[in-house]
Amino acid sequence: MIVFIDDRPVRLTGSKKGDKLAQIADFDRVVDARLESLKAESLYGHLLLLNATPATSERLIGLLEEADISDLLSVTLQCLDKDAVETRIKSLYKVVKAGGGVVTHAGRMLLIFRRGVWDLPKGKLDDGESSKAGAVREVEEETGAVVSLGEKICTTYHTYTMNGSRILKRTKWYHMTLVDDAKLAPQAEENIEKVAFMEPKQAQVALAGSFSSIRHVVEQALLAKQPKA
Repeated sequence: MIVFIDDRPVRLTGSKKGDKLAQIADFDRVVDARLESLKAESLYGHLLLLNATPATSERLIGLLEEADISDLLSVTLQCLDKDAVETRIKSLYKVVKAGGGVVTHAGRMLLIFRRGVWDLPKGKLDDGESSKAGAVREVEEETGAVVSLGEKICTTYHTYTMNGSRILKRTKWYHMTLVDDAKLAPQAEENIEKVAFMEPKQAQVALAGSFSSIRHVVEQALLAKQPKA
């Protein structure tokens, strides 16, 4: 699980064999939660928290909301009980479910331009709506493109605050292919100014100023399309 908090990726990994963890030398700061308390001055560069518990994750989220994290790039929690930590994090937020897609056609992908940045089409699910149905509906509403649903890419979580409440948006992302672009147009009601198909490298450049979670989705989508050795 990766949670994007204030656009910083917070990765959860377990302590079991097979769980992937980068070399300790790859991190700028390492804190062992069994030996010391997490402090604001540790929030810089790439941070590794060893032996993290649910209480550690709650302490981290509090600091991320209160402290200056302008120098923080990422956090990795090596959890004693990964499921328990994930459950605690989710309990601190109201979870909102959404769906979105990476639409491709002739080797290009469809992006939208909204609020000054390039983005991917996505949106909240209606009551009782499945992630797959909601993802297709939102993509078609926001871009005017008729699409065909493909395989799931990944699930992202990102946080924000609305009316003083903590929100955790869970978005399931899918590969999609273009069926008809005759009515391709930005949805003005959602503050979308432009829609455009871009080559993969062009899209990655355009998304350089976008959100970390969106770049993560595109990276996963492109990785899935690479031929397997």
